[in-house]
Amino acid sequence: MLVREAKLKDGTPEQYQALDEAIRTGQFIRNKCLRLWMDAEKVSRAKMQALCKDLAQEFPFAKRLNSMARQAHAARAWTSVQRFYENCRNGVKPVGYPKFKKHSRSVEYKTSGWKLSKDGFHLTFTDGFKAGTFSLYCNSKAREDILTSKINRVRVIRRADGYYAQFCLDVERVEEGTYTGEVVGIDLGLKYFIKDQNDNQVIYPQFLRKSEHRLKKLQRRLSRRHRQGKKQSANYYKARQQLGKQHLKVQRQRRDWAIKQAQALVASNDVVVYEDLKVANLVKNHNLAKSISDAAWSQFTDFLDYYGKVWDKAVVAVNPAFTSQDCHNCRHRVKKSLSTRTHKCPHCGIELCRDTNAALNILRRGMEILGIEWNQGTGGHPETSEKSGTTGETPTSVDSGKLESVSGVAEPVISESVKTEESPSF
Repeated sequence: MLVREAKLKDGTPEQYQALDEAIRTGQFIRNKCLRLWMDAEKVSRAKMQALCKDLAQEFPFAKRLNSMARQAHAARAWTSVQRFYENCRNGVKPVGYPKFKKHSRSVEYKTSGWKLSKDGFHLTFTDGFKAGTFSLYCNSKAREDILTSKINRVRVIRRADGYYAQFCLDVERVEEGTYTGEVVGIDLGLKYFIKDQNDNQVIYPQFLRKSEHRLKKLQRRLSRRHRQGKKQSANYYKARQQLGKQHLKVQRQRRDWAIKQAQALVASNDVVVYEDLKVANLVKNHNLAKSISDAAWSQFTDFLDYYGKVWDKAVVAVNPAFTSQDCHNCRHRVKKSLSTRTHKCPHCGIELCRDTNAALNILRRGMEILGIEWNQGTGGHPETSEKSGTTGETPTSVDSGKLESVSGVAEPVISESVKTEESPSF
């Protein structure tokens, strides 16, 4: 599945208001389906789908929403119920009990209720809300994909800077990667965003920290214009939109950074090993929660998984336990606090940065998962190839960050969370 996004422009205020009404109606359908599951017994997906028809007969505004769009929002409610049951079975805490939506920002259509022009420059909504025709603004590659691929769904999303249409295309993105014979293990952190086994480091730009002054100023302006218990003025909504745009800018900066770093890392290495951090547990430390959230490690690792799948390369997530404390040379465990940035082993006498030591341990664990023998020695193998991927042989050893052959890394253990670069999956 591939998702392409285009901005909906050149619409009148009445047209955008019609889209808002469609979004609120989709929220109403989802909440009604969730209420049915809470009140009745043995509610299945089929009963939720049947409820959509009853709601259309009872409420005239619900009938204006396309029938397949109503079914799509019933499917959203069923997805939240399924996730709740799955968390209960697997012992996940919190279990994520389904909640009612209060401020939905999207409405989802399937194969009807909309019509795309032949040149791909206009999108018309044909359901009962009669939102009309909008111009589609996107790059030429996205427009070509939309025109040449089968469209399974169309989702309309309201953001702080306007309305967008996401097209879910029936296409699997697979590209030919460039094999270099390199392997890398990376340690995620705050002082250094990533650091590998060769002591190469990348520092995170801290987008939220740099925007905090502007965000606080806009938040104070919004608070001053809020009138308790009264109808809000036009200036209040302008201030709210300005604040939303600033948050959106930070979000897009983070996403762009994650995409570019993941692309560069996977493109230059055939095996990428990273630590599978539980960010939800780490942010419980209130001294570091803001910095951890700003770093967006989960988004970065999701794109690592994605590009590993697109370019058919091995991207492996390993258990991060004791990677900073175990000595990579002799396996002796040296306990240290977060403030201790240097690894000194009393057993073998080695001394190096704790992040580099962690990266070495992470890489070793990843190689063990792949079944590849890894040699940390400085003496290279004469048979190590600079450019590989043509022999079709299974790699047997790694020395100084090189693979003998990478095309044989056939079925690596890859993390299940794979997302597209354009938007979250439907």
